[in-house]
Amino acid sequence: MDFHAIIVAAGKGNRMGGLKQFMPLLGKPVLVWSLAAFIEAGAKSIRVVVSDFDQALCHIPKEMHHNISLIIGGDNRKLSVENALRDLRLYEDDNACPVLIHDGARPGISVMSIRRCLDAVGNDQGAIMALRLSDTIKQSEINGKLTTLNRETLWRAQTPQGFPLGPLLDAFDAWPKDQIPTDDAQIFSEAGFLVACVEGSHLLEKLTYKEDFETLSESLREKYEMRSSQTSLRIGHGLDVHAFGPGDIITLCGLKIAHNGGLIGHSDADVALHALTDALLGAMALGDIGDHFPPSDPMWKGAASDQFVIHALNLMKEKGGQLINIDLTIIGETPKIKPHRQAMREKLSAITGLDIDRISLKATTTEKLGFTGRSEGLMAQATILLTL
Repeated sequence: MDFHAIIVAAGKGNRMGGLKQFMPLLGKPVLVWSLAAFIEAGAKSIRVVVSDFDQALCHIPKEMHHNISLIIGGDNRKLSVENALRDLRLYEDDNACPVLIHDGARPGISVMSIRRCLDAVGNDQGAIMALRLSDTIKQSEINGKLTTLNRETLWRAQTPQGFPLGPLLDAFDAWPKDQIPTDDAQIFSEAGFLVACVEGSHLLEKLTYKEDFETLSESLREKYEMRSSQTSLRIGHGLDVHAFGPGDIITLCGLKIAHNGGLIGHSDADVALHALTDALLGAMALGDIGDHFPPSDPMWKGAASDQFVIHALNLMKEKGGQLINIDLTIIGETPKIKPHRQAMREKLSAITGLDIDRISLKATTTEKLGFTGRSEGLMAQATILLTL
């Protein structure tokens, strides 16, 4: 998918004691980590917003120069992004083309995060990387009253944040000139557009204070510089079953397929993604899908199952793991999988970040035997290989 990237790196670094975007992190400048991820993800163009053109050039490797454009920032983040968008408007006439905006001080970005954010951007919908809150959240009033907030609806916003170009430009044009937004998603949302939250990662934390460097350095070192003696291969196996019930659509591998019935389940009953989630969790010895997303929790009623897979993948990444391949088998008389196989593999690729040639999807029947043979439901088996 074609997309453009804007990396905001014009901060003064007052709390850090210097320009943190150019400070070394595991041997290369902070900004270069983000540049490398967007280049690897295939960004059509990258605009880096800086306060000092010459200093930025000194810190960016020469082999990257042809992939980026440097834009001088404004007095605040909103104006800096606006400068980059104004430049982008001159060269891109596809209003639906996604634009990903990222903080240069979040060097833990990965290609997988970029792809997941892109996948959630629609023609009139934006998407942000964000983390759910795990602590109990309190709101203190001036009169001393303490209110407990519902953390199930609260997220910690991260970047990248992605938007379709045309609506994003309209939203920036409509924003009041005398107000300073907290982030780009606020501008987009206040203009009346929807913004989806995509589960982010602790590696996407922002560098703000000097001690943040040590914390992030340790996490990145565990992810990228694990010694071969510390790395092992893990095999995971998952199996899931769902019965047919009322409805006219079933979801498999995140793809909606017309059918003469639906699948019964607390979430969207995507039997394939449930099996894949269990395979990932099993390889890491982290229990099963019911431990992480209990069906008794109303929060997951009707939920899209791709977020279960993403949750398991994030746990894997936090441990420094890497998914190698997926072998998935769907078992049942109906629906016929072959007409949808390629689209389902593409969905799996978008969800997991794996190249499609590392994703095997097969279908079989039980020769009319058992509950699948009687067309009472579907079964899926998933086997995965990962390093940890």
